[in-house]
Amino acid sequence: MGMYGAMMKGYVTNNQANRAIDLFNEIEHPDHVVLNLLFNACAQVRTTEALTLVKRIYRTMPSTIHSNYYLLTSLLDALIKCRDTASAEILFSKIKRSVINYGNLMNGLNDENQAEKTIKLFYQMKNEGFEGSAITYLCVIRALSLIGDYPLAQSIIKQIPESILIDRKIQNALIDMWGKTGCVDKARKIFEKCSNPDGITYTAMINSYALNGMGMQAIELFSQTPEELISEATYICVLNGCSHAGLADQARSIFHIMKLKTERITTVMVDCLSRASLFVEAQELIDRFEHTHSPEIVMYMALLSGARNEKNSDLAQNVYNRMKILFPLTKDSLTSAAVLLANTYASIGDTEKSSDIRMGLHRSGAKKKVGKSMTVVDGEVYEFRAHDRSHPRSVEIYHEVQKISEELISHGHEYDSSWITRTMDDDESVASILCGHSERLAIAWNFVANPHTSRIQVTKNLRVCGDCHRATKLIAAIRGCEIVVRDANRIHHFDKSGQCSCNDYF
Repeated sequence: MGMYGAMMKGYVTNNQANRAIDLFNEIEHPDHVVLNLLFNACAQVRTTEALTLVKRIYRTMPSTIHSNYYLLTSLLDALIKCRDTASAEILFSKIKRSVINYGNLMNGLNDENQAEKTIKLFYQMKNEGFEGSAITYLCVIRALSLIGDYPLAQSIIKQIPESILIDRKIQNALIDMWGKTGCVDKARKIFEKCSNPDGITYTAMINSYALNGMGMQAIELFSQTPEELISEATYICVLNGCSHAGLADQARSIFHIMKLKTERITTVMVDCLSRASLFVEAQELIDRFEHTHSPEIVMYMALLSGARNEKNSDLAQNVYNRMKILFPLTKDSLTSAAVLLANTYASIGDTEKSSDIRMGLHRSGAKKKVGKSMTVVDGEVYEFRAHDRSHPRSVEIYHEVQKISEELISHGHEYDSSWITRTMDDDESVASILCGHSERLAIAWNFVANPHTSRIQVTKNLRVCGDCHRATKLIAAIRGCEIVVRDANRIHHFDKSGQCSCNDYF
């Protein structure tokens, strides 16, 4: 057994986990050392087959081993790395807890976009008397960046000891988190206090500016970044800042000086040109890229999105046709592309073509990505899906949605059917579909819970649609409430005057 264990350890140490698993299958009666190595190997492999093996072994493990802390810690790690957080949570509830186990589970939950569970684990850890480590606080900060709520972040960050706040990784994570929470001033204060900023520090701050529509500030900081600290991520962030602020000339200058124009960097540049309606230049850039690389679907999605913004149906149709030829097997992306194409036709009033595309998607059973929005009310994280009725107070929420809708109409809002992405049922109207978007429900719930609230924050997994953007500007003005919406691309600050920080350039 000692020889088998030594060989398995050698394979795991040298990143040959599959060979360790093959060797394990030859062992008739593995001891706790070998089982520990197996779990480590499966954590490395992270496949469905590895998870199945881990769970089978766990079920057949003798009860005497169930008290082995080190073995159970390895088992927990394997379940988390194989993305079975549900089983990991059950095991976690049964074993002796430690800061290491808390950190592992928090990290796994973040990877599965279950940030609210990470926050609950943090409070549980504190209640059980554990002092957080730099690793657990990094997990908590990352969860806060996923949720994107200022008051929640503020309440937790003030609990971090000063001795941990001076850690470089913590500072970098905080700059990133405050940027993603829409608090650029807080991100900047931390950045300015960093005595020796590294590449991640600069990139996080540039990205904070970029996300919040502060393109010129992103460019200025980029120009101050030491050349040896600039990475691919730095270029991507500054170009994103240019893209979201309509700074095509500046983006072009930055792109020109880059020695290595990677696929990701080129995609952002295509996006920047497409947003600025420079479609010929964007297409030429794609053509140049494809002289030496395989086609990339994300570039075509950026071009198609720009065509939709400009209501250019001819270009949208041409791009979509090319995508079908180049990427016939990428069903999810082609579904998203078809939705954009249908929206483009709807935006110019060609309801027949738009309807035909949507009906085709419906018949094929294609599933588009479901819109989800998170918001924090009275310290609790809530998630809404489009047309969600799972909330216990959904009757009140939909009553508030209707009330807001009436206010919008009385202030001149006209619902834009071109943003509807599916076929309508007989009992639906344009207004009922658009008012059911996840961010509308999240906003309504804030007003139900706190009728006189002066600030609302929402984090959405998809790009906000044009109708919701216009409606949210009006809601902020009518209700005298600042509304911050972080969508898949950027952060929108809707102020009480009815304006958005993006200046409708999104």
